[in-house]
Amino acid sequence: MNTDRRFIVERWTRLSAAASVTAAVVLVFLAVAPFLFDANVVDSLTTLFIYLILAVMWNALAGYAGLVSVGQQAFFGLGAYFAIQLSYHGMSVYPALLLGAVIAGALSLPISVLMLRLRAGEFAIGMWVVAELAHLLVALDPIINGETGVSLIALNAYTADDRRAYNYWMTLAAMVVLLAAVFVLLRGRLGASVQAIRDDEDAAQSVGVRVLAAKRTIFFLAAFGCALAGSLWLATSISFQPRTYFGIQWTAYMIFMVLVGGLGTFEGPIIGGVIFFLIEYFFGQTGVWYLVGLGAVAIVFALFLPRGLWGSIEDRFGIRLLPVGYTLRLLRSDFYHGSHTAPPNDRLHDLTEPNDNVERT
Repeated sequence: MNTDRRFIVERWTRLSAAASVTAAVVLVFLAVAPFLFDANVVDSLTTLFIYLILAVMWNALAGYAGLVSVGQQAFFGLGAYFAIQLSYHGMSVYPALLLGAVIAGALSLPISVLMLRLRAGEFAIGMWVVAELAHLLVALDPIINGETGVSLIALNAYTADDRRAYNYWMTLAAMVVLLAAVFVLLRGRLGASVQAIRDDEDAAQSVGVRVLAAKRTIFFLAAFGCALAGSLWLATSISFQPRTYFGIQWTAYMIFMVLVGGLGTFEGPIIGGVIFFLIEYFFGQTGVWYLVGLGAVAIVFALFLPRGLWGSIEDRFGIRLLPVGYTLRLLRSDFYHGSHTAPPNDRLHDLTEPNDNVERT
């Protein structure tokens, strides 16, 4: 056992503790937002929460596990589709939204048997093929009426104000639970395992990492999260058209948010989601130029800030608001430099970089 007291391995700092308390206060404030703001603000916040779910799910899959998918819209659309089916067959609408996402997430398990055998570009293209296949099969369902689509008419049982509030609270709760699940998983053994797999799958397997089980867990979580985002989007828009819900633009949005915020960081996708929401809010009505602008911004970040906004801040200043890794800190330097001392929390080396795979001992 290492008894060297010159260093200490820690996760929480005063800054991260303060950030956690601030986040809790913000969540309490958001919980009462429908009583404080008008309908437009509540609807906008609901949309923002869905974007944050999508960004965090794609980052968990690609940023931490290295599974770059361009087909996550498959689960986004399937979550909404199964909610439609359950409601059509008599289930109450809000339980149907949740159970629809569960069914879509469960469907990801047999899909993973094939998809997780693929690597890199093969996996990305394979997931796009899965999304297109799901789109075609759903459009063949007579309930859906082809590309014409169908509406979730069961929502008409609620008044507009009640529906807006219920959608908001359900989306907020889903976002909090999913973010907490990702945070807890990444701080445990699974987090170290998937990052090791991302960096070198063969090397990770050689040291005993259960590669397939770890990848399948993240794959399922990301699928369920995207499916829940799709069913919640259905609750806000009411109508379901296969071409819209299975459109590749959803994955493009996920990639944009994660790329801008910071791939492989926990805080980055949250920042990227807020930025994307603001861009869409102010420039979404400009038509094709809005898409051109998104593409241009993504190119600029890929070339000049490949670690994204938060990733660059982490690299430059070593700030971790919600750390999922460990930090090694120097306690005192007079152990080996005579009488010269250093501040008790002087940081020597940070082990929370995305490529560092450190497990709890």
